[in-house]
Amino acid sequence: MGSHALQYSSKRKRGMRLASKSKAKLKIIPLGGVGEIGKNMTVIEYGKDIVVVDCGLIFPDDDMPGIDLVIPDMSYLEKNAEKLRGFLITHGHEDHIGALPYALRNFNVPVFGTRLTTALIEHKLSEAKIKHADLRCINPGDKVQLGCFAVEFIKTSHSIAGAVALAITTPVGTLIHTGDFKVDYTPLDGEPIDVARFAHYGAKGVLALMSDSTNAELAGHTQSEREIGKTFEHYFEIAKGRVIVATFASNIYRIQQIADVAIAHGRVICFQGRSMVNIAKVAGELGYLNIPEEKIVEVEKLRRIDDEKVCVITTGSQGEPMSGLFRMANASHRLNIGKGDTVIISASSIPGNEIAVSRVINQLYQKGAKVVYDPMADVHVSGHARREELRLMFTLTKPKFFIPVHGEARHLYQHAELAEGMGVPGDNIIVSEIGNVIELNRNSIRVNGSVQAGSLMIDGNSVGEIGDVVIRDRKLLSEEGLFTAVILLRKKTGALVAPAEIISRGFVYLKNSEELVQEARDLVTDLASRFETAHRSEWSSIKNNIRSSLKNYLYNKTKRTPMIVPIIIEID
Repeated sequence: MGSHALQYSSKRKRGMRLASKSKAKLKIIPLGGVGEIGKNMTVIEYGKDIVVVDCGLIFPDDDMPGIDLVIPDMSYLEKNAEKLRGFLITHGHEDHIGALPYALRNFNVPVFGTRLTTALIEHKLSEAKIKHADLRCINPGDKVQLGCFAVEFIKTSHSIAGAVALAITTPVGTLIHTGDFKVDYTPLDGEPIDVARFAHYGAKGVLALMSDSTNAELAGHTQSEREIGKTFEHYFEIAKGRVIVATFASNIYRIQQIADVAIAHGRVICFQGRSMVNIAKVAGELGYLNIPEEKIVEVEKLRRIDDEKVCVITTGSQGEPMSGLFRMANASHRLNIGKGDTVIISASSIPGNEIAVSRVINQLYQKGAKVVYDPMADVHVSGHARREELRLMFTLTKPKFFIPVHGEARHLYQHAELAEGMGVPGDNIIVSEIGNVIELNRNSIRVNGSVQAGSLMIDGNSVGEIGDVVIRDRKLLSEEGLFTAVILLRKKTGALVAPAEIISRGFVYLKNSEELVQEARDLVTDLASRFETAHRSEWSSIKNNIRSSLKNYLYNKTKRTPMIVPIIIEID
């Protein structure tokens, strides 16, 4: 990401406004979640106090071979750790809590979230062997004081239980951060979004609104979660064999709906996929999932139960390798899918996952299964507000300033356009980039520089140690392969002991490329003969010459450029 942002205005040339002078400015610094889907993390700072909204991760794309996870760069927080008063978590999705195990290794501050959110965080911290974290469970309507910030948690609707928005009262005015939300008037938990509380703050005066932009390009309203219940009823009614439903493990409401329909049709429930099993257990213990224990069975017992009495709820709705559905489709699971099974993929493809999802669907068809997926049928509804619900949020809160968050660039700009249509002046809207320092006072908003920000890649136990050079090498290896020349030299004289040995991995198959390999060996052997007459200080230059000459030779022969590694072994 660049280090600048645009102050949104469609009526005149975009530019920065000068803020009026005051001793302290309210600062909003997105460390993630703008210009991207996921990795949500926002710093709110005033004077000597900082609170952080969410601390999420994002999963790597195809351009990051070998990377497990990607988290925000928290360098700015590390430099200002003495100001940090706490983390405010809006809900328990990975893109909002996934980076907390890495953050809490460095910061000993309280973390606030609702019951399910804190339970999921506690589970993640336990897996990471992080003890003594200060997790504080709150309920919607609760208020906490953190330094100069007074924070109220407001009930919202989303695709996971316990989602809240934040009203953060600061010395210069009130910020509303919606978190991920939609306006669901008939939610499955019977507790709709607290419209009245948003209106309360709107009547008092909201300095700035930070609102979810994920569905800002979609017209109308997002459907209620209840709407897809009829679809599940239909497919369970006509299913003759097993029913396997893949969905997001965190979508507790969806899991409850599936279980209710399955039990009503005389089926038992089997959870598959590590995250599905873990979250279902936590949600059941907290009372968010209500499934009779006798209706939940382990996969080993399914062989003794007739297929028409089985429902499997699994991970893998995004085609993730090693997920439950992926392994079932590839016959590498104890429960393999076959003819007579009905598979319902109850999720829409996250951008970038379309190919993986399509591949799994094709494999399921080839196994003989009947597959139901979005948009073939109404088997999924989003947890994010569409344009009419976003308009309602503006109507309720009446913000002076607006900062769209949680979305790719196109989502942010379309949300900004919508805000201007709702009466927010273009000069009062900031479309931010990661790391921008947005300064506010009662009368103005501007971007004033940036801080170190971006992404840290997680590879096993390595945090941030894998950089662009390593990723480039991995991509080169995966695309072009490796070509190694092993050179044996006498330690004292530098004389060649034997002709060079050639090793190829992922570039050419040696047995089918004997001529190329022999010519490469002759080339390396000829160049390596110079070691004997050269001073040891010149060996590095000769080695580089071998690499360069090999690269040119192989490209001329194959039009490909593998990673070339000359290895010198000195023997007595």
